Amino acid sequence: MQMKIDFPGGVAVAAEFNGHRVLTDQTAPLGAGASPTPFDLFLVSLGTCAGYYALRFCQERSLSVDGLGLSLVAERHPETRRLDAVRIEVKLPEGFPEKYRPAIVRAALQCSVKKALADPPAVEVIAV
Repeated sequence: MQMKIDFPGGVAVAAEFNGHRVLTDQTAPLGAGASPTPFDLFLVSLGTCAGYYALRFCQERSLSVDGLGLSLVAERHPETRRLDAVRIEVKLPEGFPEKYRPAIVRAALQCSVKKALADPPAVEVIAV
């Protein structure tokens, strides 16, 4: 995948890829807070990826997804503000079979964003 990054104004940053344009911004006082921050989008990627795997788990077994949901809580170190932990809770639909409870958690853990964190890629930045 190739992605083009540009700067539409202020401290906003935009990414274009596969026919999509995603706009980010920073919170006040640097930015207007009109769009999510890049780090917010990282967390959104993690939560929605885990959600996709939980959803597919249910769909592949013809289980109801009415009431299925996830919540994500990010914990930061109080001094460094670095991300310390992420907790994702899967809210199961009413009547969800108990026998599948551990399996849906394992399914959500198959998220490719989580896997990229567990075995991080090399990231290179060059000036051209």
